[in-house]
Amino acid sequence: MAKKKKKDAGEVSQAWIVTYADMISLLLCFFVALFNPADIDPAQIEALVSTFQNRGLGANIGGNTLSPGRSADLGNTVFTLPSSDAGRVMGTALRRATSLFAPEIRSNIVRITQDERGIIISLASDAFFQPASARVNIEATRELLIRAAQLLNSPEVGGRRIRLEGHTDAVSIDPNGPWQDNWHLSSERSRMVLRYLADFGVDERRFQVSGFAETMPIASNETEQGRALNRRVDIVIVDAAHL
Repeated sequence: MAKKKKKDAGEVSQAWIVTYADMISLLLCFFVALFNPADIDPAQIEALVSTFQNRGLGANIGGNTLSPGRSADLGNTVFTLPSSDAGRVMGTALRRATSLFAPEIRSNIVRITQDERGIIISLASDAFFQPASARVNIEATRELLIRAAQLLNSPEVGGRRIRLEGHTDAVSIDPNGPWQDNWHLSSERSRMVLRYLADFGVDERRFQVSGFAETMPIASNETEQGRALNRRVDIVIVDAAHL
């Protein structure tokens, strides 16, 4: 009769790995539950991504670093450089704008985006103006414009330049109407928004006003829904690099 092989006294059980894996999974779920996307600082994310740029392309090519270097010896780090500070301020302003206009964003009256120019708050023309008119429907939009003025005067925006850019769809202007063309109409709509924002306390010397007619669509002009998106006035909070 064969004898059973005795278990080596020095052999360690691996059963603990299951318990350890369960604990790690629970910790991961816990921190995911605590995570708030609104707390993300876009400037820090950009700085983190930049540390991996050009990686592996040669010793003479590299990106930023998160570790202290010569800049730190001068009293600066990648997070305290002026451009990084500006990025954090703009990120805070973007979050504030998104929160401030949340009801209008859900109802497609306001659209908020960001590009190299800065933060763009797009006001749906249909909510502000009658067709082929530059007269602001102030009865329906007064509260929204007051909030826009508060944002433009807030510390997050910090006295930056503001561009008001008017846009139209591709439908031609009625030759018997009050407007020469879509250029004239888009410019006048921007100017009327400026008048109300100034009345609500924003220094008009901070503004630049322009009209782009139908030259900068954000949707197809082949459908009514697309044309409605293209008819808009954009409030551009200008990034310091594009002043």
